Amino acid sequence: MKHFSLGSKFLKDRGGWWHYVRRVPARFKDVDKRGLIQIALRTQSLEVAMMRRNSLAEADAALWNSLALQREGTQRSRSRAATERHRAAVARAMAEGFVYRPVDEIAALPDLDELIARLREVDRGHTPTEEKAEALLGGAPAAKDRTTVSEAFELYVAKIAFDDQFNKSEAQRKAWQKRKQVSIDYFIDREGDIPLLDITRDVATRYRDWWQSRMLPQTDGSKPFTPNTVNRHIGNMRSLYLRYFKYRGETDVDDPFRGFFFAGKSRVKRASFSDAWVREKILAPGVFDDLRLELRVIIYLLVETGARLSEIVNLRPNDIRLDHEIPHIVIRPEQNRELKTSDSEREIPLVGIALPAMKLCPTGFEHYYDRNTLVSANLMKAFKQRGLLPTKDHVIYSLRHSFEDRMLEGNLDYGLRCALMGHKNNRPEYGQGGSLSFRRAQLSRIAHPFSKEIFGGGG
Repeated sequence: MKHFSLGSKFLKDRGGWWHYVRRVPARFKDVDKRGLIQIALRTQSLEVAMMRRNSLAEADAALWNSLALQREGTQRSRSRAATERHRAAVARAMAEGFVYRPVDEIAALPDLDELIARLREVDRGHTPTEEKAEALLGGAPAAKDRTTVSEAFELYVAKIAFDDQFNKSEAQRKAWQKRKQVSIDYFIDREGDIPLLDITRDVATRYRDWWQSRMLPQTDGSKPFTPNTVNRHIGNMRSLYLRYFKYRGETDVDDPFRGFFFAGKSRVKRASFSDAWVREKILAPGVFDDLRLELRVIIYLLVETGARLSEIVNLRPNDIRLDHEIPHIVIRPEQNRELKTSDSEREIPLVGIALPAMKLCPTGFEHYYDRNTLVSANLMKAFKQRGLLPTKDHVIYSLRHSFEDRMLEGNLDYGLRCALMGHKNNRPEYGQGGSLSFRRAQLSRIAHPFSKEIFGGGG
């Protein structure tokens, strides 16, 4: 209920007995003929009176909302008006000490005493009202969930998908919500912000066919969508639909998106930097001298660890083991920060330029913690300004692909490559990557040479 702050409003003491008293708002007097509402609450307890008053106040508010919606005259407003009338009946029945039941349930009651009690309650008082009869005899229209796609998504983010977000940081939660929101917006743009119950198989099929058309070459020259992207957007709508109704306790709903999946694969290979480009351009002395120290260090760590940008940016002091016999970093989840996959947890020895770079920021990058997007934007700007992107397909993430290519070309063991990249090892017989000492020895074989002048002559 929403009336706990009413205090003693709408309550009147008559000889020690409490009554609910209020006037029908002027704008509804033409359709609600009760005028001055006076209902005996049949109690001398203020606490009980307030509880019953709350139910009656909620019932009246719902009734007037229903009347206002009926005046709008649209299909959606009529549907919502029916829902408000049902809510009013439920609240009014509660105030009278009954549970609201539809008329067919009341007619089938095996206990005639309850039916008689309901009829007597309707007749009690000076004049029986239509609202009271509707509440006690089940005359309200059946409640139909008219929650729209956008309303369901708000609930999805706030409550339904709580466990999906529990271990995410604030930035991760925002990124997660943004990805989901894009999928929801696509659907609303095509089909409207309709109630979830109105998403029939025909609606879902029409939406699926539209996505199919977006996977074909576009006449306007825009880039077609890949099957993986389309499957993700349709899958997000499917998840919203099914999880919403599961949350509401309705587990027998049909999935209108069932069977919609595009099996095609994207053939796009992500760009990587050549060894020569990294050594001659990115590791050239002085190229990043005017860049903030933390950003410079992050670049050099990306070059020689192959870690994801988010993994480097969010290193905590106890993840940086410079005093260890084998200096290394530890990639692991936190209570409020998760890794991309469970296989992402790993230890990476610091070799080549990564070791002296890490010593410049031995406790990590507090200024940029949980600000991956900002770091990515700053690095992309720095690389573009310095002409360090050989093609339009190259991005900062290309450093990770370059690291992976170097390991492959250097004949590093498959299990070691999986362990260092944080990938799932589908061939467990190959082991889990070996000891830190072994990893350092293997990575040292492929480490890029670098000039000590990068660090002002130090190293």
